[in-house]
Amino acid sequence: MAAKLSGGGGGKYTVEQNSDINVTPFVDIMLVLLIIFMVAAPLAAPSVEVTLPRAVAPLASNPPVPIYISIQRNGQAYLGDFPVALNEIGPELQGQIGRRNPADERIFIRADKTTRYGDFMQVMNSLQDNGFYSVALVGEDTDRQ
Repeated sequence: MAAKLSGGGGGKYTVEQNSDINVTPFVDIMLVLLIIFMVAAPLAAPSVEVTLPRAVAPLASNPPVPIYISIQRNGQAYLGDFPVALNEIGPELQGQIGRRNPADERIFIRADKTTRYGDFMQVMNSLQDNGFYSVALVGEDTDRQ
């Protein structure tokens, strides 16, 4: 057995370059992903059959400006940025919204976490006495890690 040490040509120890892409691993991965999605898709869909009504909401020309009520820890209430007495919040809101229906208005309440429950309930009662029933409580959004 002899080895060729010099010269050109394709000998026993010559390595040729292969410029073709091997797509077999790519096809294998795609098939596995396809099978996973085919199995997982029916599990994600609800199994209870319900005929849903059409939900077509009319386009709002301008979204309403949110109304904020803030209650500080000392019991001082603010309507927007302006101070107001706790028992006067309802009538003040009536004057602010004008001729609109108070039941259609959404009121956002921001209260300090150390606010007395009585002060908070006084605001809620004043709102309900004046027809404001749609109230949302605002909390601090914390990062979940």
